[in-house]
Amino acid sequence: MNPADALLAAAEPVVPIPRGPDGAPTFEAPWQAQAFAMTLVLHERGLFSWPEWVSTLAAEIAGADTGGDADDYGSAYYRHWLAAIERIVVDNGAATSVHLDARRAAWDRAAHATPHGQPILLGNDPLSSG
Repeated sequence: MNPADALLAAAEPVVPIPRGPDGAPTFEAPWQAQAFAMTLVLHERGLFSWPEWVSTLAAEIAGADTGGDADDYGSAYYRHWLAAIERIVVDNGAATSVHLDARRAAWDRAAHATPHGQPILLGNDPLSSG
C-alpha cells in the first residue's frame, strides 16, 4: 500500500479525509495539498506512526469543537490538520514551538513585503539575513 493510501486508511475510522466522487482526497487550496504531502514525508522519515497521527488530528478536531470551532470536514479540516502537524513536530522534538512561531512570523513579514502578483519567498522577509 502506498503512503497516501495508508494515511487514508488510518484516518478513515476516526477523522475521515474529505474526498471527491472518485475517492481521492480533495483540497480547496494548494497549501492543503502541501500539508497532506508534508504529513506523508514526515511519516516516511519516521517522525510518527499512523495511529499517533490519527490520534493527534482527532485531538485537534475535538479541541476545536470544544472551543466552538466545529469542523464540518471541509472548511476547517485542513486548519486542524496543520495544527496537528505542528503539535506532533513539537511533541516529537523535530522543532520547538518558538521555532515554529518565528518561522510563521517570517513568512508573514515576507508576505507583506512581497509586491502583489509576485511569489512569496522567505527571502523577502525584511529581517532575513539572506
